[in-house]
Amino acid sequence: MPPSDVTGQPTAANKVALITGAARRIGAALAQSLHQQGYRIIIHYGHSAAEAQALSERLNQHRANSAVCLQADLNNDTQRQQLAQQALASFGQLDLLINNASSFYPTAVGSGTPEQWDDLFGSNAKAPFFLSQALAPALKKSAGNIINIADIHAERPLREHTIYCMAKAANVMLTKSLAIELAPQVRVNGIAPGAILWPEQAAELGGAQKENILKKIPLERPGDPTHIANAVSFLIQPNNYVTGQVLSIDGGRSLSN
Repeated sequence: MPPSDVTGQPTAANKVALITGAARRIGAALAQSLHQQGYRIIIHYGHSAAEAQALSERLNQHRANSAVCLQADLNNDTQRQQLAQQALASFGQLDLLINNASSFYPTAVGSGTPEQWDDLFGSNAKAPFFLSQALAPALKKSAGNIINIADIHAERPLREHTIYCMAKAANVMLTKSLAIELAPQVRVNGIAPGAILWPEQAAELGGAQKENILKKIPLERPGDPTHIANAVSFLIQPNNYVTGQVLSIDGGRSLSN
């Protein structure tokens, strides 16, 4: 059963959330958190079929018929449009879109390619825009929310990641523009994570390298996916008076030199 608030009323009962890139890492944490609040979850995945299916099964064991999996290459125009259609058909409504899926890797100046540009801008800017556009009518009908997962490096460039940082900067402007375009029915906000999870391609980072990164964080510790989930829960609260904002969840990293 969905959890209840102090009045005994179900919390977010019957609401539906589509989370892109939800099979693993932060996306999976968001799916589990929203499910605990009573949401029905649409788990989008690109390649992580086994993880997506396992997550869906866990959620459905907890509450029957409360989660589905949908696969799509977000850089494929046809598949992206089909994802929007299938998402609406899954439960007949949509209350929350979280544009979480993202490509991330270095593109040092001198080595960047048009293919990398298309991939990084596709996942971080193009797909969020076109999914939001396709799903805006349903979100207006439900007075819903859009949350875009940005990055603190949209404002503070990360060395050798120029294209990625540019794409995330576009993501931030998307958040602000959509907040104006879709108001007053839909609120649109962003979350800019800092050191929440180490990038998978940086798994070989040594302890000294990680420690050097943590020294730049005023709170002197990494974050956790639950911190992002808590921020989402705040931003989607009914009658919240926040829209067009990007909330940095970074332990103060964006304040450091």
